[in-house]
This record gives sequence, structure tokens and C-alpha cells, in this order.
Amino acid sequence: MAWGACIAALPLLLLLAEAGSNGGVHCLEQGSRSRRALQGRHHLRSRAVGGATVLELRHHSFSSAAPSKSSREEDAAALLSSDAARVASLQRRIQDYKLIGSSSSNSNDATAAAASKAQVPVTSGAKLRTLNYVATVGLGGGEATVIVDTASELTWVQCAPCESCHDQQDPLFDPTSSPSYAPVPCNSSSCDALPGGTSAAACGGAAASCSYTLSYRDGSYSRGVLARDKLSLAGEAVDGFVFGCGTSNQGAPFGGTSGLMGLGRSQLSLVSQTMDQFGGVFSYCLPLKDSSGSSGSLVLGDDSSVYKNSTPIVYASMVSSSDNPLQSGPFYFLNLTGIAVGGQDVLGGSLPSGNKVIVDSGTVITSLAPSVYNAVKAEFVSQLAEYPAAPAFSILDTCFNMTGLREVQVPGVKLVFDGGVEVEVDPSGVLYFVSSDASQVCLAMAALGSEDETSIIGNYQQKNLRVIFDTQASQVGFAQETCGYI
Repeated sequence: MAWGACIAALPLLLLLAEAGSNGGVHCLEQGSRSRRALQGRHHLRSRAVGGATVLELRHHSFSSAAPSKSSREEDAAALLSSDAARVASLQRRIQDYKLIGSSSSNSNDATAAAASKAQVPVTSGAKLRTLNYVATVGLGGGEATVIVDTASELTWVQCAPCESCHDQQDPLFDPTSSPSYAPVPCNSSSCDALPGGTSAAACGGAAASCSYTLSYRDGSYSRGVLARDKLSLAGEAVDGFVFGCGTSNQGAPFGGTSGLMGLGRSQLSLVSQTMDQFGGVFSYCLPLKDSSGSSGSLVLGDDSSVYKNSTPIVYASMVSSSDNPLQSGPFYFLNLTGIAVGGQDVLGGSLPSGNKVIVDSGTVITSLAPSVYNAVKAEFVSQLAEYPAAPAFSILDTCFNMTGLREVQVPGVKLVFDGGVEVEVDPSGVLYFVSSDASQVCLAMAALGSEDETSIIGNYQQKNLRVIFDTQASQVGFAQETCGYI
């Protein structure tokens, strides 16, 4: 079995060993970090490096930028509750696309393009009160700090005059201040390309602007008009970029940000609209969630020379949710074939056929089909039998009391995809510390409500990995990398 050890004093430091790390040890501080280090740093860097465009990424936590008056446990409960709502929303959207795909035989093929590259910084969003990772882009001469979301079809920002908007730290995007801004008319192909879950019902004729509505199961939404303007990514200009100019937007997950960057597989996503520049390829390396000053990167383009991966890239083929590509929607599906805990295969070498998973930047905790999760849970509990059990917390039901312990050994976790592609989960993605005194430390995975739901690999298990999405070759790559703004 793959184990590690740590000598720790309060606040608890826990060393986790990666599966297959030959005894290598990693030290992680699992206490609350100062939020002040991120104050004033939500305008994130970007630059062109060789043939790539790089955006800095930072984690964007659920917590407010202001000093929190809630306890660590209350913050964790709010985060996990919101994450559960996102998982439920994704399940509904997957079903919606199955219905859309079954009623249509048409699909839009991505056009072949030159593979120019670009890089954008990705950083911790701890300042901006949401669950995800954020980057700063240029739009119409201004700047917008947006959530990076691989499961969203459309990029949108809050626009002035705003009828009803969540608080944000950047100024609102003002269409009247941008000479390159133009609304998209209803009789345009872009309006017709609005994805499932959006609506153009307000269109009143050929001259009318195309309206959109994005709604989420947790009650969050964005409504406004579809528009075009110049997008700037580390100096790389994207003229006529189609985005949502939202004048009515609400939802706790968006708090503090300007909006959302849609990186899904759809005609209006940033990936599709920049096909000529970046060839339908992007990658990210997500920084550790609560590390002060920690940042990662979003790389646009296929120039792997800018990566800092410490292991070779391994690629798993994307799969459709069914024989009809439309039913896959914007999601990145892979086939999960096995999971190892502490070097022990918990599923007999393979999973039931059809066990497709989504790789998602916006979901925090990995959610698995109940039968798969129960196998992982049983092995985890067996290997950590020496540690007292602790009560379940929210969606996390495999918890331990590690109060006062100075040395803790934790098994590594390995995910296996089609073709024998093995991906080691970074030690920081194995446990979730609910309490700062380590009295409630939980396995950072959860069970879905039924076997029929789709498993999701969340961002907590993607930290310190270079994850490459190649939409032209229809594959997702993985390599270990200590994340930083490269």
C-alpha cells in the first residue's frame, strides 16, 4: 500500500503519500489561511509565452472578502451545500441534453483551424465568495474577473445598467463605453446557437436583440442580451466575441466576480469561438485551495513546452454520453474503469460498462455512483481503521477524528480511465478538513443519489494536475504539476 507519515503540531500538518510514490512524502497545512494575502489581487495576470497564451488562475472561495463572522464549519457547510446544488443542476442538464439529442439528428462539427496558442493566469478566488477558480480577461477595453467553468456553454458578464445584480469587485461592464460593442440580432446564427437551458423568447423580429436566460437548479441565474465585443486574452485579441451581457444576475456561487467563462463543448463557448487562434485546445493547473498567494494557470493553445509537468502527459479518449453526440452537450465525458485506494484496486480491475464521468472545473467534491463510492469508502475505512470515526458532515459521510494526533498515515487515491490511463490524485485532494482542530476530517468524495446519475470528477481532486482538453483530438490529458503562474 502507498502510505506517508507526518509529524505535526497544531495547527495540524498532515503528510499524505501518493499511490505509487515509492514512499515519497508531501506536507500539507490543513488550517485556515489568511484571506488578507489575497486582498487587492483579484486582477490576475496574463501574458503570451512562445506560442501560448497564459492566464493566471486563483481559487475563488465561497467565503466573503470581508473578515468572516461565521465558523469554519459554517463556511464548509455553505460550500458543500452549494456544491451539492451544482451537482444536482448538472444531472438535470445532462438529462436535458439527452432529450435534445434524441429529438434532433443535426450536430455542428468544429471547424479545423491553425493551432495558435495563448496562456492566461488562473488564481485562487478566495476573495470573491464562490467555489471555483477565476481568471481576469479584457473585454471592450475594460477588465472582468470571471469563473472558469468547463461545464458552461456561454461566457457572460454583468452589464450596466443592471436591474438586479450580485455584488462584484470589478466595475460593471458598460456597453456604452465600448466602441466595439454590438448586440446580436435575433435573426443571427449566434442567436440560433443558444444552447439548451437558455431562451430567446424575447425576440420580436429581425431587428430585435437576441435575449438569453441561463438558470441553475440552486436558483442562480443570468439574464440579458447576447452581444459582441473585443475579448483580450494576454494581448491576443478576439474580435466580435459573442457573450452574454447580463442585466439581471443572481446567485451565491457568482459572488464578487464579474461573471463566468464558458469553456464547454458548444458553438458559443470560448473554446469554439477561438478555434482559429488556439485550435480547440486548452489546459489548466489548479492551485491548492487555501494556499496564501497560490496561483495556477489556464493555457490556451497546444504548446506543451510552457507546462511544468513532472510526469509525462497521459491521454484518455473522450466519449459521448450515447451514440448521439448532441446528447453529450457541453460536457467532457471520460470512461472511468477503475479506482485504487492505497494501492489496492477496489473494483476488481474494471467498472460496469457505461460508467462515464464528467471532468468539471466548477464542481468541488468528486461525486460517484453509489456502488462505486461504497467500494471506495469500504477500502478507505478499512485502511484507516485505527482512527476513530467522526460524524458525517453534509455530503461527506466518511469522517475521522484525528484530534491530537501527531502522525497520520493516509492512503493515496488513483483514478483509472479507458486504455489503462492512470491519474494520481494529489495528496491535498484526498481529505477535507471540516474542523481546524482535526476532530472532523472527511474523505473528499461523495455518493450520488442513484446509479443512473452521472459521476463527476471535481476540482478538489484535480489540484496540482495539468489537465489538457483537446477538443479536436477528442481527448483529455493528465500530468502531475506543482501549480503556479507559469
